[in-house]
Amino acid sequence: MENVHLAVEEDDLYSGYNDYNPTFDSEELDNDVDFQQAVRTSHGRRPPMTAKFPGTAIGPRTIGSSFGSRVPLASSMGRPMTGAVQDGAARPMTAVRAAGYTSSMVRGSNFDPLGQSKGPAPPLEAKTEDTPEEKIKILEKKVNDLIEESCMAQSIGAFQLALEKAKEAGRMERALVRQREQSGSGDHINIDLTYSVLLNLANQYANNEMYPEALNSYQVIVKNKMFSNAGRLKVNMANIYVKQKNYPKAIKFYRMALDPISNTHKEMRIKIMQNIGVVFIRMGQYLDAITSFEHIMSESPNIKTGFNLILCYYAIGDKERMKKAFQKLISVPLGIDDEDKYIPTNDDTSSDMVIEAIKNDKLHQIERDLKVLAEKYIMTSAKLIAPAIETSFASGFDWCVDMVKGSQYVELANDLEINKAITYLRQKDFNQAVETLKTFEKKDSRVKSAAATNLSFLYFLEKDYEQADRYADLAMNADRYNPAALINKGNTVFTKQDHEKAAEFYKEALRNDSSCTEALYNLGLTYKRLNRLEEALDCFHKLHAILRNSAQVMYQLANLYELLEDSQQAIEWLMQVISVTPTDPQALAKLGELHDSEGDKSQAFQYYYESFRYFPSNIDVIEWLGAYYIETQFCEKAIQYFERATLIQPTQVKWQLMVASCYRRSGNYQKALETYKDIHRKFPENVECLRFLVRLCTDMGLKEVQEYADKLKKAEKMKVNKEQRVKSGREGSARGRKEGREGSAGSADSTHSSSSTKGDRLSAKMRSLPGSNEPYEASSPKEIDASYVDPLGPQMERPKTGAKKRMEDDDFADEELGDDLLPE
Repeated sequence: MENVHLAVEEDDLYSGYNDYNPTFDSEELDNDVDFQQAVRTSHGRRPPMTAKFPGTAIGPRTIGSSFGSRVPLASSMGRPMTGAVQDGAARPMTAVRAAGYTSSMVRGSNFDPLGQSKGPAPPLEAKTEDTPEEKIKILEKKVNDLIEESCMAQSIGAFQLALEKAKEAGRMERALVRQREQSGSGDHINIDLTYSVLLNLANQYANNEMYPEALNSYQVIVKNKMFSNAGRLKVNMANIYVKQKNYPKAIKFYRMALDPISNTHKEMRIKIMQNIGVVFIRMGQYLDAITSFEHIMSESPNIKTGFNLILCYYAIGDKERMKKAFQKLISVPLGIDDEDKYIPTNDDTSSDMVIEAIKNDKLHQIERDLKVLAEKYIMTSAKLIAPAIETSFASGFDWCVDMVKGSQYVELANDLEINKAITYLRQKDFNQAVETLKTFEKKDSRVKSAAATNLSFLYFLEKDYEQADRYADLAMNADRYNPAALINKGNTVFTKQDHEKAAEFYKEALRNDSSCTEALYNLGLTYKRLNRLEEALDCFHKLHAILRNSAQVMYQLANLYELLEDSQQAIEWLMQVISVTPTDPQALAKLGELHDSEGDKSQAFQYYYESFRYFPSNIDVIEWLGAYYIETQFCEKAIQYFERATLIQPTQVKWQLMVASCYRRSGNYQKALETYKDIHRKFPENVECLRFLVRLCTDMGLKEVQEYADKLKKAEKMKVNKEQRVKSGREGSARGRKEGREGSAGSADSTHSSSSTKGDRLSAKMRSLPGSNEPYEASSPKEIDASYVDPLGPQMERPKTGAKKRMEDDDFADEELGDDLLPE
């Protein structure tokens, strides 16, 4: 109902606009019972338009006023009609309030134009979950949630959790089926949900390597005829059989999966046939594998299948088919467009930025990876078949190069040529390698630089440093940013003792390629040679961050800390070395040496012993172990080490003298005598051996004492004469004095080795080797001077516990016993 307030035309044009008949006041209509009864029907709708309100009559588009005049209906917004007002014409109707709105609505009541509201809206009816259908829907949602959680756990590698969720989903799905059967809606079982549960469970069993359980789950799906396209899951079952190395059954299931797949799914058929061919290769059935691969290469050729086909032909030794397969391999289309796909049409910088951004997107990365894989397979195939397809390796490689030059991989031809030279190197044919590399001198800069780099390194290995320097310069001129060329140049400069300049070349190589480990290693060695130890240490620490398990780098760090006199750090790095290479005898010996310098003899012995066990021919280690047993007075154990040294250096008399001295120290005089006699037969002029023989024969009362005394006399005279000749030699050179010292020991090497730097680390007993310079003279055979110098040093005096006990007995015997101490 619209409340319209009419104005009566008076003298004042706008008089009466604020006056209205109380009959039309709608504020009290809510309390009028008759009015409320009139405006509502039994259904709560407004009455038809024929109804009349008190004092008003509602027509189609006019409203009758109480004054009986009929005027046009005002607009819904109550806007007054404007325009010229003629005398005697009705005034434009203007509503005090907007049509349809009352003051009661302003106070907060809801606008209800249809008059349907009877008070506050009734609350919504609560949704009951007790019905069987609602429970089934809730269970279905929980099963789906569990499957999703299982898949998410698998995606992050939590296979055990994924399996648990899959099992829980299976249990809940079975409960759902039972509930449907109990409610009588068994015909409405969700087949797709059952399929998802079983498939996910089988996948999780396979991920957890529970293959029998996975096969059982797949079998349940495959045997159920209600699941459409379930036969494809036989591929999954075949994959499991491959992992179990049950190849015949794997092929059976691959073929069972292949049969129902139509030719419309060509890609899937090709992948299954690839798997069949690979399994045949593992079984050694190359002819069957060739059948599968040939079919694939005729239908949908690809790089991997072409490479596998070449391997099969190589396995059966078919030269002609190897050539045909190689030609097929290099003609496989990759589907990669080398031209620029996006060319800017204007000078807009934003388009250039877009092109720059998409140059390294995922699609471009996939294309690059595919191209790298194809080049790898082609290079490997060429190196494999080159010696087999022709009478010689060179002619076979040349055929492969000619084929590649006529294909889309023409840039690989030069790489194959360089590979040919490298293969010559592996075959120790250096001349052919050099000749092959020299053919690249007139090629483009990249190939020329690579060939010259290899030539420089070859000449460097042959110690032809001039040629190495020449080709290093050639490589640098062809490509100044080639780090290998700069390293070769630095190496040639290093051999000329120009270490500062060599370091500059290594630094430049590092600037061009910060990951060039060779340059960093050589720079560290250069700083070490320049005695800039801190800088060398920094280089090797950086290198260790790149090559975490490089034993060479860790050994260099240990050596630098040793030079910096930080023994503890050196020991720690050497411990890391032997953790990587536990059988390195040099590292073990160095550890023993460092522990010995720290005074830890037991640890030093352990590492020296381990070094001897892995490499029993290191004289320094043998000498240390022998000295250790002598110091600890276990001369019997030292014998085996000195005998080992005798085998290694049979011309060194000192080792044999030490063996004899060990026998004498241990009390085995007979064996010592035999050893001295054997030494005398090998070295008849050795004075020390004769002195030992004279002393032993005298102590043992043997008749040979006079014979050895005469020989000792002659040897002494020969030694004196030799010394005099040396002294009277021209210019008295240092060389003559050295020969005189050597002659005094009866052997050219008997004393020189004792003054070596390694000997300085041995005990005092080991340093007192034979070679006394005191002359020996005897007045008569009865007065023989059998004095000698023990090569093992003076024997340690044993504690005289027995003598001390006797002294106490004597003291006790001198005392007089009282009567109280005597027995009754």
